[in-house]
Amino acid sequence: MTLHAQPALPSSTVATADVPDAAAQRRGLLALAIGAFGIGLTEFVIMGLLLEVSQSIGVTAASAGLLVSGYALGVVFGGPLLTLLTSALPRRSVLLLLMTVFTLGNLACALAPGYGLLMAARVATGFAHGTFFGVGATVAQQLVPPERKGSAIALMFTGLTLANVLGVPFGTWIGQAWGWRATFMAICAIGVIAIAAIAMAVPRLPVEGGRKRFGKELAAMLRKGPLLGFAMTVLGYAGVFLLFTYIAPVLTQMSGFSKTSVSPLLLLFGFGLVAGNLAGGRLADRDLRLAVFGTLLALAGTLIVSRWGFASMIGARLLIALFGAVAFSTVAPLQAWTIRQAQGADEGLASTFNISAFNLGNAIGAWIGGAVLTAGWGLPSLFLVAAIPPAMAAGIAFFVVKPENLP
Repeated sequence: MTLHAQPALPSSTVATADVPDAAAQRRGLLALAIGAFGIGLTEFVIMGLLLEVSQSIGVTAASAGLLVSGYALGVVFGGPLLTLLTSALPRRSVLLLLMTVFTLGNLACALAPGYGLLMAARVATGFAHGTFFGVGATVAQQLVPPERKGSAIALMFTGLTLANVLGVPFGTWIGQAWGWRATFMAICAIGVIAIAAIAMAVPRLPVEGGRKRFGKELAAMLRKGPLLGFAMTVLGYAGVFLLFTYIAPVLTQMSGFSKTSVSPLLLLFGFGLVAGNLAGGRLADRDLRLAVFGTLLALAGTLIVSRWGFASMIGARLLIALFGAVAFSTVAPLQAWTIRQAQGADEGLASTFNISAFNLGNAIGAWIGGAVLTAGWGLPSLFLVAAIPPAMAAGIAFFVVKPENLP
């Protein structure tokens, strides 16, 4: 496949002349990033508090772990449904509604007297997650000129990456110091701040058409273009989480680090996420075809090299940051490409489906990684197995992401 210079992206639902000024763009994207930070925090912080949660409500650690799965199911299945139900509403109103659901969901988590209500609150909060990132990505693109659409998506997702770097360690510390319920109350406060920021900084944007018909829009998502976009996303992130789910035992048993060294090393991974996310957005602005193919190929290559690099402490320190960078460099290109495949269908729904695809890839990757270890193949085998899905995604991109498929 020949990779040419990327043409200007279409202006979608807002004409270039209607794009806010630079200061308004920054304020709007910052407001979206604050919401993304809170949502990313509530998704990931539970992993560091499973022991506290299980002891507090009297369930096993395995049952507490299902709170992660329940949230993911809310993202995968609830996000597209909620996106369709809110399709006729102004985009800013939808974002405010979602952040309200998010805030109330976390309040319910903090006050839940038992496991059942806690699980229900987690699932409901997952609904808001999928739709917020789906609708938020399309709003981010509407806020900027056509040539900055990829960067706009990346800037919104910076909130998610910072949630991993800064929010999760801080939220875990709060939970361990004052109880896990205090962490969810702190997340509620972030939700209130995000609501205020979106209300003040995100402008009113036009809505195309009325309420969408589920059957018609679902059929549009089942066309070749969107399906291939979702497939690349699932495969790419299956590779990421096939390894990352088991990164702690890899670092301690394979690289030779102590358990106390894992958190600082994950901080390096987090900084890599931020850098890679922004770099992927800029590359998507310059050449979307190269961005999709190149970032997926780089991810597969990094995983292969890491099979030997993680065998030493020096190599692991270098490669864990690189792994984070290439993992999240794929986000903005895949999201931008999939949105463009909507071709007249609801862009917010396409974006939300792709968020569901990210989470489905996470679940599949973690499951495959567990199967690999259960089969007795050993930790080093995770790297090579993890490289296969993104390599397959890069193969799809090589043959599919061509000028004629970029409307």
